[in-house]
Amino acid sequence: MNVLETERLALRKIEVSDAPFMLKLLNSQGWLEYIGDRKVHSVVDAEIFIEKYYIPSYTQNGYGSYLVSLKESSIAIGACGLYKREDLDNPDIGFAFLPDYIGKGYGYESAKAVLDFAFSTLQLHKILGFTVKENIASIKLLEKLGLKEIGTYDYDSKEEYLLLFST
Repeated sequence: MNVLETERLALRKIEVSDAPFMLKLLNSQGWLEYIGDRKVHSVVDAEIFIEKYYIPSYTQNGYGSYLVSLKESSIAIGACGLYKREDLDNPDIGFAFLPDYIGKGYGYESAKAVLDFAFSTLQLHKILGFTVKENIASIKLLEKLGLKEIGTYDYDSKEEYLLLFST
């Protein structure tokens, strides 16, 4: 069942059966370069990852990451959603797409739907976003969505600080 729909896209909760797609997405060039290696190297690894990180968020937080697919063909093209980090007071928006679907407006279309859902349905008042400074496309998308750069965020106590954005 779809959580959200746009003109071209359908967004639904990620399920264990999506493991083959998630394996591909988690190991795509953009994910590895800008988000990082999650050490998911098999369908079984992807199933475990989904069960550990995605599914619990839907019940614990009332939101999470959503599989993004093309409405017309049902082809999965990426993921977009909200994430609740233990060390942040507000959720952050995140998005990732397979290389063939980048630059076609799907990132904005899905992220705008997620933001609208966050504010209207979930009644959230503030959404964060972060990315590495080298990810110019994500920075532009966050800004197009109305988020402003407000500082840096130390994710997982790594030595690299991420640019932090907020609505």
